[in-house]
Amino acid sequence: MRCGVIAKKVGMTRVFDADGAHVPVTVLQMENCQVTEIRSKDKDGYTAVQLGVGSRKVKNVNKALRGQYAKAGVEAKAKVAEFRVTEDAVLEIGATLGANHYVSGQMVDVVGISQGKGFAGAMKRHNFGGLRASHGVSISHRSHGSTGNNQDPGRVFKGKKMAGHMGAERVTTQNLVVVATDPAEGLILIRGAVPGSKGGYVLVSDALKADRPEDAPFPAGLLSEAILDEAPGDDVPASDEVISDDAPVMEETVEDATTDEAQADDAPAADAVEEEKKGE
Repeated sequence: MRCGVIAKKVGMTRVFDADGAHVPVTVLQMENCQVTEIRSKDKDGYTAVQLGVGSRKVKNVNKALRGQYAKAGVEAKAKVAEFRVTEDAVLEIGATLGANHYVSGQMVDVVGISQGKGFAGAMKRHNFGGLRASHGVSISHRSHGSTGNNQDPGRVFKGKKMAGHMGAERVTTQNLVVVATDPAEGLILIRGAVPGSKGGYVLVSDALKADRPEDAPFPAGLLSEAILDEAPGDDVPASDEVISDDAPVMEETVEDATTDEAQADDAPAADAVEEEKKGE
């Protein structure tokens, strides 16, 4: 089992598939996602990888976290989360994960904090149908109706669906499809909607109810590997490649250059002499 990644929700857009049909996607961006600590079974009782993303001012970080970041050799992070992994998927501290951690067509699970809706009524919060629109109902068409029972038990049971605070809670959406990735920009395009507001952080991990593709990197897709994959091959000559000795070199000596400049300076004078002769 691999670790997931932490990404920031940028917003929604659309892309076009091979048939020209538009596909709505959510854009997630990875901001310097690094391994900050390792949890081992011998020391902590379980195996996990702790990741951190973004940046944060050092003055806003407590002393314990400062020591942890300094030990890992990374900057202070804005968001930290742990992912349970198997022992063969443990990463090195300080390693940076890239968007190449996922491949196109892979199914993932996304966890985020849903958008807060404030105080909502029963119809909006629990999808109640409301009371009748006429025939005796007065000023309470959207109320949730009766809440209790008779004298026994004489109270409202816990968990009764009523009006109250809605949203701003942890939500998991399963089996979302990765449409495309851009390791250079750290972007992951996921089909459909993702829980959370714009600018919020979400946790992306391999789908529990689907198999991981064979071409997905294991134990993780590192940013350094993505940069090497996009680098030009050996058959592409570098810009500072040394010219071979056999290649013809166009050289111009100082004497030739001086002669050419002198001829260029004398040319206007010769033309003037010829014009004077014609005038005479």
